[in-house]
Amino acid sequence: MLETTALASSFGIEVTGVDDLNDDAVTARLTEALKWRGVLLFRGLNLDDEAQLAFARRLGTPVQPLPGQEIMTVSLDPAVTRSAEYLKGTFSWHIDDTTNDIPAKATVLTCRHVAAVGGGTEFASTYAAYENLPEAERKRYEGLRVLHSFEAAQRTVYPDPTDEQVARWRHLPTHESSLVWERRDGRKSLVVGATADHIVGMEPHESRALLDELQAWTTQERFCYTHDWEAGDMVVWDNTGMLHRALPYDPSSERLMRRITIAGDEAWT
Repeated sequence: MLETTALASSFGIEVTGVDDLNDDAVTARLTEALKWRGVLLFRGLNLDDEAQLAFARRLGTPVQPLPGQEIMTVSLDPAVTRSAEYLKGTFSWHIDDTTNDIPAKATVLTCRHVAAVGGGTEFASTYAAYENLPEAERKRYEGLRVLHSFEAAQRTVYPDPTDEQVARWRHLPTHESSLVWERRDGRKSLVVGATADHIVGMEPHESRALLDELQAWTTQERFCYTHDWEAGDMVVWDNTGMLHRALPYDPSSERLMRRITIAGDEAWT
């Protein structure tokens, strides 16, 4: 019988007792839990690609990073994936797809091999962070807008980039969103993280200070959960409301993950 246990006081659950991930009633319960708790942990499922894809398709439509490809390898070894260099950016707190008109709804990540040291994944709830802001702070942030860019995220990894790197980053699109995202269901969350380049219309130093202050608030311990991976684990999270980051690990380690991204259906405001 499906049972859940809280991972943190404000978000996240561990799911146990699931006999059939393809059961409609189970899918309905997990979808509801994902909405309200943000992170779902399943230990030791040991799903192969086919089973992971079947489950992900019950949650929505998988995004195809390349034509015909619905599942992505996550590794820092360039011999394993061509995305290895780009994936170094995942060590910084971020929300995926902030430069897209519509962000991904969720991510389904399974662990195939763990790193000997490090390699965990941290999550921070931007819903809980907003809900716990003092009223004066909420008013301060209402109406502010943020420009998100790939360049801002990559500069957390490469603070002194080459001209070629900057040119490549700036070739990619940017996107502007509200700092406080009010969803169509009325819930509110903060849109912060490594891609947050600057507050529109604000002086650069003031903008940076505000964004750093908000990220520090959002990622304090009471709004966070750290998952230490074991081979066979699966974690599903609400990409739109959870900041996440990988904890550092040796690029030569065998850490290997398989990731599926579920397409979103609600545009940034």
